[in-house]
Amino acid sequence: MKIIKLLVAVSLLAVNVQISAKAAAKPTDIVVYRSPSCTCCGKWVEHLKQNNFVVQDNVTDDVQTLKNKHGITPELASCHTAIVDGYVIEGHVPAEDIVALLKTKPHVVGLSAPGMPVGTPGMEMGGKKDAYDVVSFDNKQHTEVFTHYKGEQ
Repeated sequence: MKIIKLLVAVSLLAVNVQISAKAAAKPTDIVVYRSPSCTCCGKWVEHLKQNNFVVQDNVTDDVQTLKNKHGITPELASCHTAIVDGYVIEGHVPAEDIVALLKTKPHVVGLSAPGMPVGTPGMEMGGKKDAYDVVSFDNKQHTEVFTHYKGEQ
């Protein structure tokens, strides 16, 4: 009987620790700028919300002005742009990469998932996933692979 009580107590403690860890994770504010005609951007916004981001979703017909202001070249461009803690996020960058960026705080302008790779958050198409890179970029247009994702067919 004592063993059962001990197991129940340990189980309850483990559940409380998990709940406390989730509650302790402070949500991250992010501001997203996207076109009203793009449905994949809305799916990316939902991906962020599911990963503890508080999203200010700005639907605008002029995302390009913001891209120009932050040095998003055609090679880095995608369909939406976001700002988080002073960093620029271009395209369908996975939430886990944004979290890693915010933890490491490298001296870069931001991250980009150039183009619209199939299988990125918001661009899901069944089980198909393109291989793609999330790249960091600086204000001199230097890029470096931040994370590489393998494709799956």
